[in-house]
Amino acid sequence: MTTETLPPQVRSSLLGKKIFSGVSLGALIIALIMSAAFALHMYNIDAIGNANEYYTAAVESMLKSWSNFFFVAAEPGGSVTVDKPPLGLWIEAVFAYFLGVSGFSVSLPNILAGVFGIPVLYGMVKKYMGELAGVTAAFVMAITPVFVATNRNNTMDGMLVFTLLLAAWAFIKAAESGKARWLMLGAFIVGLGFNIKMLQAFLPLPAFYALYFLGSKEGWLKKIINLAIATILLVVVSLSWAVIVDLVPAENRPYIGSSDDNTVMGLIFGHNGISRLDNQRDNNAPPSGAQPGQSPNDGNQPQQNPGQGQGQFQGPPPAALEACSGQTYGSSCFFTQPNGITINGSCITPPNQSSLACAPQGMIPGQAPNAQPTGAPYGRLDGQNGGTPFSNETGSPGVLRFFTAPLSKQMSWLLPFALISVLLAVFASKIRLPVESGAHKALILWGGWLLTCVVFFSMVSGIFHAYYAIMLAPALGAMVGIGFCQFYKWGRKSAWAAIGLILAVVVTLGFQIFATTQYKEFSPWMLGTGILLGFGILLLYVSRRAAYAVILSAAMIIPSYWSIMTVTNGSNNNLPTAYDGRIDGQGNFLTSPAQNGGNRSGRPVNSKLVEFLQANTQEVEYLVAVPSSQQGSNLVLATGRPVLYMGGFAGQDEVVTVDDLKEMAASGELRYIIYGGDRGDKQDIANWIGSSCTAVEGISLAQTGPAGPSGQQMKLYDCK
Repeated sequence: MTTETLPPQVRSSLLGKKIFSGVSLGALIIALIMSAAFALHMYNIDAIGNANEYYTAAVESMLKSWSNFFFVAAEPGGSVTVDKPPLGLWIEAVFAYFLGVSGFSVSLPNILAGVFGIPVLYGMVKKYMGELAGVTAAFVMAITPVFVATNRNNTMDGMLVFTLLLAAWAFIKAAESGKARWLMLGAFIVGLGFNIKMLQAFLPLPAFYALYFLGSKEGWLKKIINLAIATILLVVVSLSWAVIVDLVPAENRPYIGSSDDNTVMGLIFGHNGISRLDNQRDNNAPPSGAQPGQSPNDGNQPQQNPGQGQGQFQGPPPAALEACSGQTYGSSCFFTQPNGITINGSCITPPNQSSLACAPQGMIPGQAPNAQPTGAPYGRLDGQNGGTPFSNETGSPGVLRFFTAPLSKQMSWLLPFALISVLLAVFASKIRLPVESGAHKALILWGGWLLTCVVFFSMVSGIFHAYYAIMLAPALGAMVGIGFCQFYKWGRKSAWAAIGLILAVVVTLGFQIFATTQYKEFSPWMLGTGILLGFGILLLYVSRRAAYAVILSAAMIIPSYWSIMTVTNGSNNNLPTAYDGRIDGQGNFLTSPAQNGGNRSGRPVNSKLVEFLQANTQEVEYLVAVPSSQQGSNLVLATGRPVLYMGGFAGQDEVVTVDDLKEMAASGELRYIIYGGDRGDKQDIANWIGSSCTAVEGISLAQTGPAGPSGQQMKLYDCK
């Protein structure tokens, strides 16, 4: 049933009353939620600095030429592409063209997508469950911490979520009207989403297809045929840019970053496909290896301590210890490895150590942040020692992944209520095929979206960043709104509905309190949520409508607080995340890299190096060549000059060969190279640099501390 078939008592609720000509109170509340959400997204916006520098530098590069723009070049010289499809970055580049390249300008499209997604979600939930459910859904999405954190960044996930909301609207139209053109529009929009974040866009697709197949009144055969045609359109739109790029000869375009075979298809099914599902060695892992002239075994590999058993590694490098000097356990930190790669992470106590050290992203075991690690070696990054990649962001795979630290802080605050709502929607009315009940249609769409994402992200053992949890925010809000509306509807006939609502809120509050303790954030005022719940129960004897609103609002306080703290206590610029809490248990708020003394992006720019390179490369095309974007993106932003990413994003792409470097140096296209560590399979480059180039004296590339365990440092080489 649609809103027109809801009981009169629900349709004529306070939210449905007209206060102006054609404007309901519900619509006015949505406008207020949008205004508040925009203010929340914009507050302390300077804290994001350059946002994710890899993407911001790409936008700077894309504005240099149409070729760079089309291929999504990662640096102005067009040597290599970003490891993502183009549409989101194209949009960011348009904003940067008019506003200038900055962290704010490239993040603004995501902020606007988040704000304007609020009325879109409201309208769709309202259609099946009424204004009460729509307003509730919109508000829940707006106060979801990961929704706010991710939109305040340029990772493009905010734009993807907005795109998928538009696709959901088209699939609703297809199910209601039975007209194939709406189905094709939905498939087309999902294809656009694919060109924002590739396969991630397909996560809610089963729910979209199920809504049309089970909800449309057309014949079953016709629906199958229509879905087949829509799928063909989806594939064509999704792969359109990839096919065009792969048809261009490799010598006439940039290298496809993070691919195994220099093709977009390889990127889709490799780094952005299988590597997201399973923990395998990925070409996106930061490199380590040999100095120019050294053997691969003399590099910066983790080394065993003499006399210790297999798997026992040396302690953390001095730079990692210095990064956490004076900090508290769990504080955000960063340091530069001897091979020049800047590492962002958190302060932990490594095994057999008494001092805090900065642990790289993904190296911390899948434990609660306040649990002291006891057995993991201080070894490779990103789970390459056999653990789950980025486990300090997302924990280990399992059914409790969303309910335990470190992932529980992102969007799980109202997840218990949403899952209870899934069960409520099943029993909302008698099941018929094609589906007629509005509650069941809403369940198929939003419950399907929510459960698909929960199951998928709970089980994957590959590359999974915490900010991917924004994918659940619309479905989470919708299911909370649907469940609340169902309780309200049943409450007209039975007092048991009020008891059910109270129990659902009690379970949710219990989880919220448990979650706050995981981050040592629990404060006595949070017990006020229980007092508010009690007040709502007393109101049942006065006004059921007011009582229900107060009871549900008790579960909204802590997630709202967490979202506010997310924007007021610094930002994780590279990998956006929700507020980390006060995990030292002493009320000392965690600090961002900017607060720890770095620049706003968390990556200090070596001004002496920049001045030297600028002064000596005026007649040279490339400012400098670097092992990867991790050393080069801030140089691009500081100068706007081409910076050759020899190994792509993380140093393992074969963007150039040693013969290419020889030719570029001979022609005057390249003079300087920063080098000091790479994988053994690039030893030929290290050998050539060691034999043909001269180390430049007086230019230190150490950013935050002394050399690592092997004494290895990045150096600047003159290859003239």
